[in-house]
Amino acid sequence: MQNTKERERLLQHKTKQADWRKWGPYLSDRAWGTVREDYSQSEDPWEYFTHDMSRMRAYRWNEDGLGGISDRSQYLCFAPAFWNGKDPILKERFFGLTNKEGNHGEDVKECYYHLDNTPSHSYMKMLYKYPQQEFPYLKLLEENKKRGVLDKEYDLLDTGVFEDNQYFDIFLEYAKISEDDILIKITAHNRASNKAPLTILPTLWFRNTWDFGYPAGPMNDVPKRPSIEVKTSLGNLSSALQAEHLALGIYHLYVKEPAVAIFTENSTNNKLLFDKPNQSPFVKDAFHRYLINKDSHAINPAMVGTKAAFLYQTTIQAQESITLALRLTKQNLSDPFLNFDQTFADRKQEADLFYDSLHQTKITSEEMKVQRRAFAGLLWTKQLYYYDVRQWREGDPLPPCQRKTPTDRNSEWAHLTNFDILSMPDKWEFPWYASWDLCFHTVSFVLIDPDFAKRQLILMTREWYMHPNGQLPAYEWAFGDTNPPVLAWAAWRVYKIDAHINGAIDIEFLSGIFHKLLLNFTWWVNRKDMAGRNVFQGGFLGLDNISLFNRSDPLPDGGHVVQSDATAWMAFFCIVMIKMATELARESPVYEDMASKFFEHFLRIGGAMVNCGGMGYSLWDEEDGFFYDVIATPNGKAIPLKVRSLVGLLPLLAVETADREFFSSHPRFKERVSW
Repeated sequence: MQNTKERERLLQHKTKQADWRKWGPYLSDRAWGTVREDYSQSEDPWEYFTHDMSRMRAYRWNEDGLGGISDRSQYLCFAPAFWNGKDPILKERFFGLTNKEGNHGEDVKECYYHLDNTPSHSYMKMLYKYPQQEFPYLKLLEENKKRGVLDKEYDLLDTGVFEDNQYFDIFLEYAKISEDDILIKITAHNRASNKAPLTILPTLWFRNTWDFGYPAGPMNDVPKRPSIEVKTSLGNLSSALQAEHLALGIYHLYVKEPAVAIFTENSTNNKLLFDKPNQSPFVKDAFHRYLINKDSHAINPAMVGTKAAFLYQTTIQAQESITLALRLTKQNLSDPFLNFDQTFADRKQEADLFYDSLHQTKITSEEMKVQRRAFAGLLWTKQLYYYDVRQWREGDPLPPCQRKTPTDRNSEWAHLTNFDILSMPDKWEFPWYASWDLCFHTVSFVLIDPDFAKRQLILMTREWYMHPNGQLPAYEWAFGDTNPPVLAWAAWRVYKIDAHINGAIDIEFLSGIFHKLLLNFTWWVNRKDMAGRNVFQGGFLGLDNISLFNRSDPLPDGGHVVQSDATAWMAFFCIVMIKMATELARESPVYEDMASKFFEHFLRIGGAMVNCGGMGYSLWDEEDGFFYDVIATPNGKAIPLKVRSLVGLLPLLAVETADREFFSSHPRFKERVSW
């Protein structure tokens, strides 16, 4: 494959010559309403930490922002905020409806698009469409409340707020000079036929690591509160901020056009939310109160804090645009914007060359555009995922994070401590990893970043993720739930695609993850085959509506469900383990014994599906020509659940062919198969 500047950066990162992925789009699109931030006794995260609270309340576990960036530990964050002069809320994060408010569940109600990104995040671009009229928060809430599950969702476009092109197209772009040197460009286009006011606040802040207390874990290297102050001023305007952090070091945020700088603390407004005294008069919602409530006392006159912003208040003429240029760097520079535009042009061209180099066969320009936008979506939805279950269950010293008693949620996962950059299913709707979703992500990631893809899969099997009994974590709402066992398939596809595209035969990766998968397979056999008959019960194995009832819960009469899909998934798991074992046997013949073991297990599962463990009933209905779930009652009866769904189609996965060449390459395995 053609070498490019972007591939050189990835190689430098892999060989630890340069930490190109130190900074990236690691802010969440939503940190409120998550299980991690829920310290309530009712265990209702949506109600405990609402969108309305998010501007006033410091997050415990991670930060969110509008198209923002952070370092991988999320000590220091950058994101823009906006105000059109009419909104009741400073636009610092994306708005959406909670699970109860949306007629189809949780749902973001904004218009934004991930346009471009590279694996090292050397170049990133996204578009946010911001209405010039008052954002219809209340209208979106009220109209969706009226609608039922069979009705169409009521979205931002339906409100009419974009009529007559009364909106701003705001492009956010980032270009890296080095791992600690990032150029930032914010371009706002007025698409309307009239001029319109716009306030832009490029904001720099520290994640709050000082108020909650960190007795152990990744954060115990931050005993001192960080600070941001003015680095360079010109009269009452500032052209640079300086941010100092004990673990991260010193960073400078330069602006090309000097502006007023405002400061506060990234701490909870306890007085407003909980009627308790604030430790400082300057709290998280200060910029909102300063601009919208005209509260001049909200910001710190000493011009120091843990949250700061440059304040640009402008009017953009019809069909015209303005651009703000910034630079976030560790360097102390006298001319920070030298070659600014040229660097953006270079990074954009390097991104073009990188994506052009992916294609070994000719595809159309439209197909390339679709693929590149899809990769941009994957790359933009990376996020720092920080969650220490033991510490969360016990609670933190600072109200309201104190707990009267530890919660029962995830009580069996006290070992789980996650502090990594992970691929999210969606950074607004699902800002938490789901191990089986992640597996599908990696099969796409391997095309552009094989090392990241492998790292994601390996993480799921590490001892601080995988349960000591071999179970993989499902998702933060219930880590102990059961998802389809697709990690083996994902690891095998990543291995094969990497070998095909890059010529990399990574036996070390395959061997290492194979041994961890043995633990996971054993968990399935020991925990999800209730009667020991090679038919399985999995629970949540795909779509939310895949079954008539929650198969994760026990049946009230003591029986259990024999699942066609769970059993098929396990047969499929066996097939993939056979493939991996025979591949590893090329280097070490002892693996052929493992291939034989999984082949035998595959046969037993196949036999059990048509004669369930010798009990005389089948998951296959010969008359209907379809697989069904079966309820096995305590008195030995079998009741088929005759529902046509994906449950009955999944057994089609558990099919594989082996040709003569395969058997001739593995004579010991052939001998066992023949036997």
